[in-house]
Amino acid sequence: MGVIVGHILLISAQVNTEHGVPMLEEFTFGTFAEVQRGATSAIATVRDNWVNYVALQDVRGENARLKEEIASLRIGLQQERALAQQSRELQRLLDMKTASTLSTTGASVIAGGASPEFRTISIDKGTGDGVAADMAVLSPAGVVGRVIMPVTRASKVQLLIDRDAAAGAFVERTRAQGVVVGTGTDRFRLEHVPGAADIQVGDQVVTSGIEGIYPKGFPIGQIESLNRQGGEFTDVVVRPAVEFSNLESVLVVLTPPASEAK
Repeated sequence: MGVIVGHILLISAQVNTEHGVPMLEEFTFGTFAEVQRGATSAIATVRDNWVNYVALQDVRGENARLKEEIASLRIGLQQERALAQQSRELQRLLDMKTASTLSTTGASVIAGGASPEFRTISIDKGTGDGVAADMAVLSPAGVVGRVIMPVTRASKVQLLIDRDAAAGAFVERTRAQGVVVGTGTDRFRLEHVPGAADIQVGDQVVTSGIEGIYPKGFPIGQIESLNRQGGEFTDVVVRPAVEFSNLESVLVVLTPPASEAK
């Protein structure tokens, strides 16, 4: 077999192909070319896989960075919205203070009441700022409540929706008198309305100032429903004009509206 293979190799080395190249050389070149082709293909595959892996890691890192930037931008946008809302609220308070002839001071809400039985808030103005008990507290939307416990640098405010709170009121459309009473919930009751009074669902209810605490004519709410039995109003429900759960800034009326109590 060795002799035969040797003869074949000698013959192949001496015999030329139609291209003038020895057959052995062409066979050897073709064989090694296929080996090189396979090796090159394998190396290229490994290189491409590695490049793709590295690129994928870079893409993942870039995605993570972009997600962080998007989260940061969203937080920034929320902060901008909050600041814009606060600015609008402060502008409304300023407009209200400018338009009113009342002596007032602005205050920020620093806490809500700890007990659900009593609807109160705490503000950052107290006796050191001229705040005293029974001073009315207002917002651009309407009546908030009254000061019940002032200290040097803060005050506790009883919200008008507290079940022990009340204010003289009248229906703006017909001037029908009554008393708005807090229920401890998110609604008022309008009581002591004369049976012959002309009141309807949708009527606006404002302060009358008769109790000497709240200045006259400030919004309290809107009549949401009413019942009438035996010629008397038995259950008049008023939806507050103020969103008590979202209070941030208020005005404290420093001068009691004594003239309204007369």
